Amino acid sequence: MLLIQFKTESGDRRVGALEGNTIRIIEGYSSTLELAKAAIAKGVKLADLASESTGVAVEAFDVAASAGRILSPLDHPDPAHCYVTGTGLTHLGSADTRDAMHKKIGGDVESLSDSMKMFRLGVEGGKPEPGKPGVQPEWFYKGDGSIVRTSGQALEMPDFALDGGEEPEIAGLYLIGDDGQPYRLGFAIGNEFSDHVTERQNYLYLAHSKLRNCGVGPALRVGELPPHVEGVSRILDAQGQVRWEKAFVSGEQNMSHSIANLEYHHFKYGLFKRPGDVHIHFFGTATLSFADGVQVSAGETFEVESPIFGPALRNTLAVSETRFAHVKPL
Repeated sequence: MLLIQFKTESGDRRVGALEGNTIRIIEGYSSTLELAKAAIAKGVKLADLASESTGVAVEAFDVAASAGRILSPLDHPDPAHCYVTGTGLTHLGSADTRDAMHKKIGGDVESLSDSMKMFRLGVEGGKPEPGKPGVQPEWFYKGDGSIVRTSGQALEMPDFALDGGEEPEIAGLYLIGDDGQPYRLGFAIGNEFSDHVTERQNYLYLAHSKLRNCGVGPALRVGELPPHVEGVSRILDAQGQVRWEKAFVSGEQNMSHSIANLEYHHFKYGLFKRPGDVHIHFFGTATLSFADGVQVSAGETFEVESPIFGPALRNTLAVSETRFAHVKPL
Protein backbone atom coordinates (compact mmCIF):
# COMPACT_ATOMS: atom_id res chain seq x y z
CA MET A 1 0.00 0.00 0.00
CA LEU A 2 1.15 3.52 -0.86
CA LEU A 3 -0.11 6.42 1.30
CA ILE A 4 -0.21 10.00 0.01
CA GLN A 5 -0.76 13.21 1.97
CA PHE A 6 -2.12 16.16 0.03
CA LYS A 7 -4.25 19.29 0.19
CA THR A 8 -7.58 19.62 -1.55
CA GLU A 9 -8.34 22.57 -3.82
CA SER A 10 -9.93 24.28 -0.81
CA GLY A 11 -6.75 23.81 1.24
CA ASP A 12 -7.91 20.99 3.54
CA ARG A 13 -5.44 18.25 4.41
CA ARG A 14 -6.20 14.68 3.38
CA VAL A 15 -4.50 11.30 3.38
CA GLY A 16 -5.28 8.60 0.85
CA ALA A 17 -4.19 5.32 -0.70
CA LEU A 18 -2.56 5.64 -4.12
CA GLU A 19 -3.73 3.24 -6.83
CA GLY A 20 -2.14 4.11 -10.15
CA ASN A 21 -2.95 7.79 -10.66
CA THR A 22 -5.92 7.68 -8.28
CA ILE A 23 -5.76 8.70 -4.63
CA ARG A 24 -8.59 7.02 -2.73
CA ILE A 25 -9.28 9.30 0.22
CA ILE A 26 -9.24 7.77 3.71
CA GLU A 27 -12.21 9.02 5.71
CA GLY A 28 -11.97 10.24 9.30
CA TYR A 29 -8.26 11.11 9.25
CA SER A 30 -6.65 14.23 7.85
CA SER A 31 -3.03 13.08 8.05
CA THR A 32 -0.77 10.04 8.10
CA LEU A 33 0.11 10.95 11.69
CA GLU A 34 -3.54 10.81 12.79
CA LEU A 35 -4.05 7.52 10.97
CA ALA A 36 -0.93 5.99 12.55
CA LYS A 37 -1.90 7.13 16.06
CA ALA A 38 -5.32 5.57 15.61
CA ALA A 39 -3.79 2.29 14.40
CA ILE A 40 -1.57 2.15 17.50
CA ALA A 41 -4.52 2.93 19.80
CA LYS A 42 -6.68 0.27 18.15
CA GLY A 43 -3.87 -2.29 18.08
CA VAL A 44 -4.25 -2.88 14.33
CA LYS A 45 -1.94 -2.72 11.32
CA LEU A 46 -1.67 0.63 9.56
CA ALA A 47 -2.57 -0.90 6.19
CA ASP A 48 -5.66 -2.62 7.65
CA LEU A 49 -6.99 0.59 9.21
CA ALA A 50 -6.30 2.52 6.00
CA SER A 51 -8.10 -0.10 3.90
CA GLU A 52 -11.20 -0.24 6.08
CA SER A 53 -11.36 3.58 6.26
CA THR A 54 -11.07 4.20 2.51
CA GLY A 55 -14.19 5.91 1.17
CA VAL A 56 -15.55 6.57 -2.31
CA ALA A 57 -14.03 10.03 -2.78
CA VAL A 58 -10.97 10.19 -5.03
CA GLU A 59 -8.39 12.69 -6.22
CA ALA A 60 -6.16 12.50 -9.31
CA PHE A 61 -2.53 12.38 -8.24
CA ASP A 62 -1.19 14.17 -11.32
CA VAL A 63 -3.67 17.01 -10.90
CA ALA A 64 -2.73 17.49 -7.24
CA ALA A 65 0.97 17.21 -8.04
CA SER A 66 0.85 19.75 -10.89
CA ALA A 67 -0.94 22.17 -8.56
CA GLY A 68 1.70 21.75 -5.85
CA ARG A 69 -0.74 20.14 -3.42
CA ILE A 70 1.22 16.97 -2.61
CA LEU A 71 2.69 16.95 0.91
CA SER A 72 5.47 14.94 2.53
CA PRO A 73 4.12 11.43 3.27
CA LEU A 74 4.67 11.94 7.02
CA ASP A 75 5.01 15.14 9.02
CA HIS A 76 4.22 16.67 12.41
CA PRO A 77 2.22 19.85 13.14
CA ASP A 78 5.25 21.09 15.09
CA PRO A 79 8.38 20.56 12.90
CA ALA A 80 10.55 20.54 16.02
CA HIS A 81 8.99 17.17 16.89
CA CYS A 82 10.26 15.58 13.68
CA TYR A 83 13.85 14.30 13.72
CA VAL A 84 15.65 13.84 10.39
CA THR A 85 18.72 11.61 10.71
CA GLY A 86 20.67 9.05 8.74
CA THR A 87 23.35 6.40 8.58
CA GLY A 88 26.16 6.16 6.05
CA LEU A 89 28.70 3.62 4.76
CA THR A 90 25.90 1.05 4.74
CA HIS A 91 25.64 0.05 1.06
CA LEU A 92 27.68 -2.42 -0.94
CA GLY A 93 26.81 -1.00 -4.37
CA SER A 94 27.11 -2.79 -7.69
CA ALA A 95 29.16 -5.93 -8.22
CA ASP A 96 32.11 -3.89 -9.52
CA THR A 97 31.88 -1.49 -6.61
CA ARG A 98 31.71 -4.36 -4.14
CA ASP A 99 34.81 -5.99 -5.60
CA ALA A 100 36.75 -2.74 -5.48
CA MET A 101 35.54 -2.02 -1.94
CA HIS A 102 36.52 -5.46 -0.64
CA LYS A 103 40.02 -4.96 -2.06
CA LYS A 104 40.24 -1.62 -0.26
CA ILE A 105 39.17 -3.00 3.12
CA GLY A 106 41.32 -6.13 2.95
CA GLY A 107 44.68 -6.48 4.69
CA ASP A 108 45.92 -4.51 7.69
CA VAL A 109 43.16 -2.61 9.48
CA GLU A 110 45.52 0.10 10.71
CA SER A 111 46.41 1.03 7.14
CA LEU A 112 42.77 1.89 6.33
CA SER A 113 41.19 5.34 6.51
CA ASP A 114 38.57 5.91 9.19
CA SER A 115 35.85 5.60 6.55
CA MET A 116 37.16 2.26 5.32
CA LYS A 117 37.52 1.02 8.89
CA MET A 118 33.87 1.92 9.51
CA PHE A 119 32.79 0.22 6.30
CA ARG A 120 34.76 -2.90 7.17
CA LEU A 121 33.15 -3.03 10.62
CA GLY A 122 29.75 -2.99 8.94
CA VAL A 123 30.66 -5.75 6.49
CA GLU A 124 31.93 -7.92 9.35
CA GLY A 125 29.25 -7.19 11.96
CA GLY A 126 26.37 -5.17 10.55
CA LYS A 127 23.96 -8.10 10.18
CA PRO A 128 23.77 -9.83 13.56
CA GLU A 129 21.48 -12.69 14.48
CA PRO A 130 17.83 -11.65 14.97
CA GLY A 131 17.28 -9.97 18.33
CA LYS A 132 20.95 -9.10 18.86
CA PRO A 133 22.68 -5.76 18.21
CA GLY A 134 25.47 -5.63 15.67
CA VAL A 135 28.23 -3.10 15.14
CA GLN A 136 27.31 0.58 15.29
CA PRO A 137 26.96 2.37 11.93
CA GLU A 138 28.08 5.87 11.08
CA TRP A 139 25.24 8.16 12.24
CA PHE A 140 24.40 11.80 11.52
CA TYR A 141 21.78 14.44 12.27
CA LYS A 142 20.28 16.43 9.37
CA GLY A 143 17.73 18.64 11.06
CA ASP A 144 14.09 18.78 12.09
CA GLY A 145 10.89 18.70 10.06
CA SER A 146 11.50 22.20 8.70
CA ILE A 147 14.17 20.89 6.30
CA VAL A 148 11.91 18.30 4.62
CA ARG A 149 10.83 19.05 1.05
CA THR A 150 8.24 17.08 -0.86
CA SER A 151 8.26 16.31 -4.58
CA GLY A 152 7.98 19.50 -6.62
CA GLN A 153 9.57 21.72 -3.98
CA ALA A 154 13.07 23.15 -4.33
CA LEU A 155 16.04 21.86 -2.36
CA GLU A 156 17.75 25.00 -1.10
CA MET A 157 21.53 25.08 -0.92
CA PRO A 158 22.73 27.87 1.41
CA ASP A 159 24.89 30.45 -0.32
CA PHE A 160 27.89 29.52 1.85
CA ALA A 161 27.74 25.87 0.71
CA LEU A 162 30.42 24.50 -1.60
CA ASP A 163 28.19 21.91 -3.25
CA GLY A 164 24.62 20.68 -3.42
CA GLY A 165 24.51 17.06 -4.51
CA GLU A 166 21.89 14.32 -4.45
CA GLU A 167 21.97 11.11 -2.43
CA PRO A 168 19.25 8.71 -3.62
CA GLU A 169 18.19 6.74 -0.57
CA ILE A 170 15.40 4.91 1.16
CA ALA A 171 14.13 6.46 4.37
CA GLY A 172 12.31 4.77 7.23
CA LEU A 173 9.34 6.71 8.64
CA TYR A 174 8.51 6.28 12.32
CA LEU A 175 6.16 7.40 15.08
CA ILE A 176 6.91 7.06 18.79
CA GLY A 177 3.92 5.69 20.69
CA ASP A 178 2.60 7.06 23.97
CA ASP A 179 4.62 4.42 25.85
CA GLY A 180 7.89 5.31 24.11
CA GLN A 181 7.72 2.40 21.66
CA PRO A 182 9.01 3.24 18.15
CA TYR A 183 6.65 2.15 15.35
CA ARG A 184 7.79 1.94 11.76
CA LEU A 185 5.01 3.11 9.45
CA GLY A 186 6.93 2.14 6.33
CA PHE A 187 9.44 3.50 3.86
CA ALA A 188 9.74 6.29 1.29
CA ILE A 189 12.12 7.16 -1.50
CA GLY A 190 14.32 10.10 -0.62
CA ASN A 191 17.07 12.47 -1.66
CA GLU A 192 19.26 13.01 1.37
CA PHE A 193 21.09 15.93 -0.33
CA SER A 194 24.50 16.91 1.05
CA ASP A 195 27.53 19.14 0.52
CA HIS A 196 30.10 16.65 -0.73
CA VAL A 197 32.84 19.21 -1.36
CA THR A 198 32.73 20.34 2.27
CA GLU A 199 32.76 16.72 3.47
CA ARG A 200 35.72 15.86 1.23
CA GLN A 201 37.84 18.67 2.73
CA ASN A 202 37.94 16.72 5.97
CA TYR A 203 35.74 13.87 7.17
CA LEU A 204 35.22 15.74 10.44
CA TYR A 205 33.19 18.23 8.38
CA LEU A 206 30.57 15.52 7.77
CA ALA A 207 28.28 17.05 10.41
CA HIS A 208 28.35 20.41 8.62
CA SER A 209 27.79 18.84 5.20
CA LYS A 210 24.58 17.12 6.33
CA LEU A 211 22.78 20.18 7.71
CA ARG A 212 20.77 20.72 4.55
CA ASN A 213 17.29 20.24 3.10
CA CYS A 214 16.20 16.77 2.03
CA GLY A 215 13.55 15.41 -0.31
CA VAL A 216 11.08 12.73 0.84
CA GLY A 217 8.23 11.00 -0.94
CA PRO A 218 5.80 11.55 -2.46
CA ALA A 219 4.44 8.18 -1.22
CA LEU A 220 4.84 6.16 1.97
CA ARG A 221 5.14 2.43 1.25
CA VAL A 222 3.48 0.61 4.15
CA GLY A 223 4.93 -2.72 5.24
CA GLU A 224 8.32 -4.39 5.01
CA LEU A 225 11.07 -3.37 2.59
CA PRO A 226 11.88 -5.93 -0.13
CA PRO A 227 15.43 -7.34 0.20
CA HIS A 228 16.34 -6.02 -3.25
CA VAL A 229 15.23 -2.58 -4.45
CA GLU A 230 16.11 -1.05 -7.80
CA GLY A 231 15.88 2.59 -8.79
CA VAL A 232 17.30 5.30 -11.01
CA SER A 233 18.81 8.66 -10.08
CA ARG A 234 18.92 11.46 -12.66
CA ILE A 235 20.08 15.05 -13.06
CA LEU A 236 17.95 17.09 -15.47
CA ASP A 237 19.27 20.36 -16.86
CA ALA A 238 17.27 23.59 -16.84
CA GLN A 239 15.59 22.55 -20.11
CA GLY A 240 14.48 19.22 -18.64
CA GLN A 241 17.01 17.10 -20.54
CA VAL A 242 18.81 14.24 -18.76
CA ARG A 243 22.40 15.32 -18.05
CA TRP A 244 23.36 12.37 -15.84
CA GLU A 245 21.65 9.10 -15.04
CA LYS A 246 22.61 6.00 -13.07
CA ALA A 247 20.80 3.01 -11.63
CA PHE A 248 21.04 2.30 -7.92
CA VAL A 249 20.19 -0.65 -5.69
CA SER A 250 19.18 -0.82 -2.05
CA GLY A 251 17.47 -3.18 0.36
CA GLU A 252 19.25 -5.49 2.80
CA GLN A 253 20.56 -7.71 0.01
CA ASN A 254 22.68 -4.75 -1.09
CA MET A 255 23.60 -3.44 2.35
CA SER A 256 26.29 -4.23 4.91
CA HIS A 257 23.85 -3.55 7.76
CA SER A 258 20.40 -4.94 8.42
CA ILE A 259 17.53 -2.47 8.78
CA ALA A 260 16.94 -3.83 12.30
CA ASN A 261 20.54 -3.05 13.27
CA LEU A 262 20.34 0.50 11.94
CA GLU A 263 17.07 1.01 13.81
CA TYR A 264 18.46 -0.45 17.02
CA HIS A 265 21.42 1.94 17.08
CA HIS A 266 19.17 4.94 16.45
CA PHE A 267 16.39 4.18 18.89
CA LYS A 268 18.65 2.92 21.69
CA TYR A 269 18.87 6.55 22.79
CA GLY A 270 16.12 7.78 25.10
CA LEU A 271 16.16 11.15 23.33
CA PHE A 272 14.71 9.43 20.26
CA LYS A 273 11.87 7.68 22.08
CA ARG A 274 9.88 10.72 23.14
CA PRO A 275 6.13 9.96 22.83
CA GLY A 276 4.46 11.61 19.85
CA ASP A 277 7.65 12.41 17.94
CA VAL A 278 8.10 11.57 14.28
CA HIS A 279 11.37 10.30 12.79
CA ILE A 280 12.64 10.22 9.20
CA HIS A 281 15.81 8.14 9.01
CA PHE A 282 17.88 7.74 5.82
CA PHE A 283 19.59 4.39 5.31
CA GLY A 284 22.44 5.38 2.98
CA THR A 285 23.43 5.07 -0.67
CA ALA A 286 26.22 3.94 -2.97
CA THR A 287 25.35 6.07 -6.02
CA LEU A 288 26.26 9.76 -6.38
CA SER A 289 26.61 12.02 -9.41
CA PHE A 290 29.36 13.79 -7.45
CA ALA A 291 31.44 10.60 -7.61
CA ASP A 292 31.26 10.88 -11.42
CA GLY A 293 32.53 14.45 -11.35
CA VAL A 294 29.12 16.08 -11.77
CA GLN A 295 28.39 19.39 -10.04
CA VAL A 296 24.74 20.40 -10.08
CA SER A 297 23.80 24.03 -10.74
CA ALA A 298 20.83 26.04 -9.49
CA GLY A 299 17.85 25.49 -11.78
CA GLU A 300 18.71 21.86 -12.49
CA THR A 301 16.50 19.08 -11.13
CA PHE A 302 17.16 15.94 -9.15
CA GLU A 303 14.94 12.97 -9.96
CA VAL A 304 14.92 9.81 -7.83
CA GLU A 305 12.67 6.98 -8.91
CA SER A 306 11.96 3.41 -7.84
CA PRO A 307 8.80 1.61 -9.05
CA ILE A 308 7.93 0.14 -5.66
CA PHE A 309 7.57 3.66 -4.21
CA GLY A 310 5.19 4.97 -6.87
CA PRO A 311 5.74 8.42 -8.45
CA ALA A 312 9.25 9.83 -8.74
CA LEU A 313 10.67 12.37 -6.30
CA ARG A 314 11.64 15.54 -8.17
CA ASN A 315 13.31 18.59 -6.64
CA THR A 316 14.97 21.55 -8.33
CA LEU A 317 18.18 22.94 -6.84
CA ALA A 318 17.99 26.52 -5.58
CA VAL A 319 20.39 28.76 -3.66
CA SER A 320 19.13 30.54 -0.55
CA GLU A 321 20.55 33.75 0.85
CA THR A 322 21.89 33.31 4.36
CA ARG A 323 21.20 35.89 7.05
CA PHE A 324 24.00 35.38 9.52
CA ALA A 325 22.98 35.70 13.15
CA HIS A 326 25.45 37.84 15.03
CA VAL A 327 25.24 36.97 18.69
CA LYS A 328 24.52 39.81 21.10
CA PRO A 329 25.51 39.49 24.75
CA LEU A 330 22.82 40.30 27.32
